[in-house]
Amino acid sequence: MTERQIADGLRTYPFVPLVHERRTIEDSIARGHAFLADMNRRRTTRHFSTEPVPREMIELAIRTAGTAPSGAHQQPWTFVAISDATIKQRLRAAAEQEERQFYGGKAPADWIDALAPLGTDEHKPHLTDAPWVVVLFRQSYGLTAEGKKRTFYYTDESCGIAAGFFMAALHRMGLVSLTHTPNPMGFLRDLLGRPVNEKAMVVMPVGYPAAGASVPDLSRKDLDEIAVWL
Repeated sequence: MTERQIADGLRTYPFVPLVHERRTIEDSIARGHAFLADMNRRRTTRHFSTEPVPREMIELAIRTAGTAPSGAHQQPWTFVAISDATIKQRLRAAAEQEERQFYGGKAPADWIDALAPLGTDEHKPHLTDAPWVVVLFRQSYGLTAEGKKRTFYYTDESCGIAAGFFMAALHRMGLVSLTHTPNPMGFLRDLLGRPVNEKAMVVMPVGYPAAGASVPDLSRKDLDEIAVWL
């Protein structure tokens, strides 16, 4: 431990043996193929059933998200899980107000053109149809017990990874989700009573797909379009 660490009252983590199960190459590749096939079936839908989803399933997804790596292990994320119908209605009303301005002239033309193939607009019924709406807040800095600011590092990257873990966990449990990012998002902190160091990053309705739910008929990029080998 350095003199500065002692002066700042910091402590290093104790190190313990890594728990790791070494698999055969054949088993590893088989598992990789199976996971790819499962995740390749993951799709984003805007058509949600109102069927209830047990809280335990949302808890499991959040706990999975919490296993994501983060800068300096500061875990700069807060997941606000909403099932209350009144709060969801308020959230939808506020989000649609922002979206009306976005689609009504605030957004650049090329942004609207990019969204056009997906058929999105200012109407967000999924925010009230889905039994759960989970808002991921990014902690832009930390607060000590004395209320002083503590610098957090790589918070965007850390929260982005956690969001991916969260969505993968939902898919593995047979749920669907949607990443919604109203612009701007500042209203969410006030609406949900979050502290000043937290900034809303993404809104994710969660539930089962509605009967007859549809998704755009799109394809994903091939490996040679997303990978470079050196």
